[in-house]
Amino acid sequence: MSFWADIGAIFSAFLSQDSFEIQSALESDAAWVVGAVVAALGGLLVMLIYRKVPFIERHLERSVMVYSYLAIALIIFWGVIDRFVFNDQEPWSTTIPPLLFMVMAWFGASYNVRLRTHLSFSEFRTAMPRGGQLACLILDAVLWFIFAVIVIVTTSRLVALSASNFQIVLGTDNVMQWWFLLAAPLSFFLMVGRVFQNLADDLRNFKTGEPLIKQAVIGAD
Repeated sequence: MSFWADIGAIFSAFLSQDSFEIQSALESDAAWVVGAVVAALGGLLVMLIYRKVPFIERHLERSVMVYSYLAIALIIFWGVIDRFVFNDQEPWSTTIPPLLFMVMAWFGASYNVRLRTHLSFSEFRTAMPRGGQLACLILDAVLWFIFAVIVIVTTSRLVALSASNFQIVLGTDNVMQWWFLLAAPLSFFLMVGRVFQNLADDLRNFKTGEPLIKQAVIGAD
């Protein structure tokens, strides 16, 4: 099958909403090209939404993190009481929390890209000339984008595989694993939007003479 036919098969599979067809279509190398284009367009859309609706920009990822954490804490807390007080235990009490933790971590990664609290060598970059600082920041954006595309494509394949096999969360009767796994590609679309936000800020700061490298603070706004 030709490259363009593979691309057409991917769009056709998603329009059909059939997990078996989606899984088969995503196995081709064309998925990487489609993933890169969709990630770029999705990131631009996310950046536009964040710009038009600051409330979403400030609270979306943090809300997902906080509520996921609270749900994990509540399940574990009740699980301890249920086991040692009532001599009972819900079978899903040990399988849902790890999935919620992954959701929290994925959305937290997106949020912290915006805060630049990941490894950035800011002390070293501060000593560089402005041109070198901008080059490093552009390199950051390129690497984050490539990383996001890799995750979006590979986890989308995993989501399709899980859905086509009707995998349920252990200890439950009808809670599907792909519901949780879908959070991975979605959160990395948000990450691409954050990457584009940072790049736009860096280019603007370079033109206006504002400092390019700033001290990152975990938990800052």
